[in-house]
Amino acid sequence: VQLVESGGGLVQPGGSLRLSCAASGSGISINVMGWYRQAPGKEREGVSFIKNSLTSTNGDRWYADAVKGRFAISRDTAKKTVYLQMDSLKPEDTAVYYCATAEWAESGWPPEYEYDYWGQGTQVTVSS
Repeated sequence: VQLVESGGGLVQPGGSLRLSCAASGSGISINVMGWYRQAPGKEREGVSFIKNSLTSTNGDRWYADAVKGRFAISRDTAKKTVYLQMDSLKPEDTAVYYCATAEWAESGWPPEYEYDYWGQGTQVTVSS
């Protein structure tokens, strides 16, 4: 299974970026897709996740408090692709963003060690 990310880059504070992550490979079951990030000198942290749900409800999405109201996650299940729209970006959003997937079929959200596949990471830099 491969996860290919795109969409990172340099943006000024207040600007926007859209990250994409496409999964390829057969015989995989992906129920949760989402994004982690890691800033220099800091631990990796969860940013936003989305479940494979036939109905689109707020309960199928999770956001870190730091990004609520600014980031929006969406998913194209047929294309095995997840998107992260990032608006009103701040310098503290600067990090390498990693896409991750989990088979997780339980209620709630999986811990980090349950994520089976990871992308190579894409750099997001917010600076004037």
